Amino acid sequence: MSFQPVKFYQTGTLTVGNRLLAPDERSVQANQMRSNSINSGHRACQGCGEALGARYAIDAAMAESNGQLIAVNATGCLEVFSTPYPESSWQVPWIHSLFGNAPAVATGVMAAMKVKGKTEVRVVAQGGDGGTTDIGFGCLSGMFERNDDVLYICYDNEAYMNTGVQRSSATPPAARTATTMPVGAEPGNVFGQGKNVPEIAMAHNIPYVATATVADLRDLEFKVRKAMRMHGARYIQVFVPCPLGWGTASHDTIRMARLAKETGMFPVFEAEHGEVISVLKIRHRLPVEDYLQPQKRFAHLFGKHAHPETVARIQAIADRNIRKYGLLSEESS
Repeated sequence: MSFQPVKFYQTGTLTVGNRLLAPDERSVQANQMRSNSINSGHRACQGCGEALGARYAIDAAMAESNGQLIAVNATGCLEVFSTPYPESSWQVPWIHSLFGNAPAVATGVMAAMKVKGKTEVRVVAQGGDGGTTDIGFGCLSGMFERNDDVLYICYDNEAYMNTGVQRSSATPPAARTATTMPVGAEPGNVFGQGKNVPEIAMAHNIPYVATATVADLRDLEFKVRKAMRMHGARYIQVFVPCPLGWGTASHDTIRMARLAKETGMFPVFEAEHGEVISVLKIRHRLPVEDYLQPQKRFAHLFGKHAHPETVARIQAIADRNIRKYGLLSEESS
């Protein structure tokens, strides 16, 4: 029986994974052999950045590991919307851990596979910023310090979205959450708190640390596949806007992720053994107002009772990120 390839014409677009590309240049999602690791039927909100990020990340990990993958998932939005008992959207071996011990559980799974002689089986742990930067931080640091052969992926939507949009240590300054209300002289989340986990991971001198956003899914796929070709502790933090918690339109998820990168609020880079080796340059530098204004969690900074001094402090944070990581290209500067 002769084989006739089917052509999918997507001419004149910037569609990720364009099927007109040569097979070896296509994204994982454009390949008919993709695993669909997290399938349709889950209960994520419309426009959920985390659902999109997880689909691309885990499918890329599955492709690089030839389907020999076990995923450990911390409690949080991703776990809740993908596995409403007794259903599941996952089509990979998947383990639900507690909120704070996903790195430890993943380490145990990795050790069990090693004892059983199944060295081809790889392990990915994943969680939101609450389960990663807060509740699970001790286990995560231990995983880094031991250099366990686990890829940990943090889906960063900058708050505890599943439990009612409470502040996490990844919540940006001045943002409104259920626990940082827009009241007082300095409304919203206070300045000077929180932690930068990618930099903390780099301080552990682990083999690979990277950041990515759902605005550049080919970049996310590339970094996951690169991480899966390595051994030892690896960490990727993926910026995943949350329409519900941020108060943005569901169709603006990709736009918000792109604005975070283009303003310098979320630096996108790679590091190996504690040293930054590459950055994703800003194409067209934008002021932070372009990123803040579409979000209701920053609405108190604008309008009748605006806080331009607070916006200026946020702009200073973005400017510092740009200088620190060298994010400006010749065109954007």
